Amino acid sequence: MDVVLRAVHDSDLPVFFRQMSDPEALHMAAFTAKDPADRDAFDAHWKRNRASDAVLRTVLADGDVVGSAAVYGEPEEREVTYWVDRAYWGRSVATAALRALLAEVRERPLYARAAADNTASRRVLEKCGFRVTATATGFANARGEEIDEVVLTLEG
Repeated sequence: MDVVLRAVHDSDLPVFFRQMSDPEALHMAAFTAKDPADRDAFDAHWKRNRASDAVLRTVLADGDVVGSAAVYGEPEEREVTYWVDRAYWGRSVATAALRALLAEVRERPLYARAAADNTASRRVLEKCGFRVTATATGFANARGEEIDEVVLTLEG
């Protein structure tokens, strides 16, 4: 499968909204929007992000829009995030997308967070060189409760 990144187009946003409304994916990601069905909040979020200094990319697999990947945040605290359509889970798409993003964004350190029980996301991050450096708890909107999370760091 050919996985590439490109700039986010307006036409990608409805696809992202649909992907980020998948109940199983929401549960796995855990730390999500308060109301994933709120299209106005989704649009406002993307408008803010697109106007910021975040690096936002659309993930394409064999030419199809299958997710997004980004680096965002303040200098010295920049975080990576990614989302891949559940139909593509287990096919190394997230790993390929994150590797491509890290090749484009050379600044280090970079950080990532994941629900402690999201072993698939932790595995993607670790394959790309991130290491668990801290643990925390946070309120997971998708689960409606405080859960354990891990903080991972990618050093120079």
